[in-house]
Amino acid sequence: MINRIVKMEFDPDKVNNFRDLFSQQQLLIRHFPGCLHLELWEHPASGNTWFTFSQWESEAALDNYRHSDLFRETWAATKVLFNAKPVAWTVKTAVSL
Repeated sequence: MINRIVKMEFDPDKVNNFRDLFSQQQLLIRHFPGCLHLELWEHPASGNTWFTFSQWESEAALDNYRHSDLFRETWAATKVLFNAKPVAWTVKTAVSL
């Protein structure tokens, strides 16, 4: 299993557009084959910085999603809302208590 964290910073005037888009797409993403978990995190102090946290069966499952029509359509609608380049990390759990 792998974890994926994506940091996104939006134009403050477009945050609600992103929230609406995520609301529309979240179940489709969560039920994509290989997706085990999906969360949206907000950085409340900034007001425009958001993170997605997802868990995937494998790197291959994540790659299948990243090459899907669902990802292409969702990402195309999301990236026009950014005011900074997104940053993504794929990480594995080292310790879990």
